[in-house]
Amino acid sequence: MSMAELVLLVIKASIVVIVFALGLSARPSDLTFLVRHPALMAKSLLAMLVVMPILAVLLIKGMGLHGPVAILLVALSLAPVPPILPNKQNKAGGDSAYAIGLLATVGLVSILWIPLAIELIQRLSGVALDMPAAKVAPVVAMTVLGPLVAGIAVAALIPGPAAKIQPWVSKLGMLLLVVGALAILVSQGKAMAHLIGNGTLAAFVLFVLIGQAVGHLLGGPDRNDRTVLALATSSRHPAIAFGIAHLNFPHEKALVAAVLLFLIVNAIASIPYVAWRKKVGAADDLQITA
Repeated sequence: MSMAELVLLVIKASIVVIVFALGLSARPSDLTFLVRHPALMAKSLLAMLVVMPILAVLLIKGMGLHGPVAILLVALSLAPVPPILPNKQNKAGGDSAYAIGLLATVGLVSILWIPLAIELIQRLSGVALDMPAAKVAPVVAMTVLGPLVAGIAVAALIPGPAAKIQPWVSKLGMLLLVVGALAILVSQGKAMAHLIGNGTLAAFVLFVLIGQAVGHLLGGPDRNDRTVLALATSSRHPAIAFGIAHLNFPHEKALVAAVLLFLIVNAIASIPYVAWRKKVGAADDLQITA
């Protein structure tokens, strides 16, 4: 096993652990939250799986992107919610039930939607793509649905012990993620630097900022729903995005660096929005108590 493969294995393991920790703090009813709120589900799927792929095509055409960068941008627009996002959404004042429900629903829908959307995007953008459902399903099952359901099941069966170990499991997952990210940063630093000046960085920044705006506008009147959808629309599951891109460019070494660059851009670009939503939430709470 090469160093790159080992690092990717650590990243995937961290995602599984983080999602399992999320499940330990969730309720079974959270999985079907969006089923019970069909209007919100429709707006969520529209923002994440329709508007953002259209944006990706426009960025590719408008900025003249091609090759691995173009495919990665399409892959990011189609990949479901990243597992670490519910924690960020909660810190920004979002509804945890909506965040968990969104993670489960979009993950499930993406199994069938990604191959269909890829076929449509090929015709619109001219970018050659391939990602059959048989390739999507195992990644979604192993990194999203499986550990999430397992965590919820453990919490339902032994709620006391689950509550005690949840913070430690979450910390372990984040530690593994940081270790994997640092290893990629050290090994792929030069490759990331080459991506900054070729339009990749600008495309990622636009993707995140426009995604936040789209999610915020489609989130509806509830401020918590707006916060959750804004962050979800601008963020994507790194393992699934990499899987789509790697299937089309299996020998492209810069893909790992590009995925990490997107994660860094997303983290930095989300800071002002998260701070603003926390400020808005605090002001609203103050008015209610006044």
